[in-house]
Amino acid sequence: QVQLVESGGDLVQPGGSLSLSCAASGSHFSTYVMGWYRQAPGKQRELVAYISSSGSTNYADSVKGRFTISRDNAKNTMYLQMNSLKPEDTAVYSCALPLEGSWGQGTQVTVSS
Repeated sequence: QVQLVESGGDLVQPGGSLSLSCAASGSHFSTYVMGWYRQAPGKQRELVAYISSSGSTNYADSVKGRFTISRDNAKNTMYLQMNSLKPEDTAVYSCALPLEGSWGQGTQVTVSS
């Protein structure tokens, strides 16, 4: 099974930026659909964005125009660039291979002044 490890979570002020990374072990990384999800306290987990094996992307309406998902298949790594962060973006962010059922442990993003 593919192991996923997120990094980059932090405390940031509203309007700030943060970049998350998701490193994957194993082979065939380039063939996977990958996604970023988040779960805020007291709320259900929601899809933030996903990227296909061909590089096509899709975003939740709440993050369109502010977040960018990307992948580097040579490094077995997926990224989430988050700009213009808002307090409501505060959550634990996890990366996943949704079709394979593999999940990372999550990284905390807190947007607060």
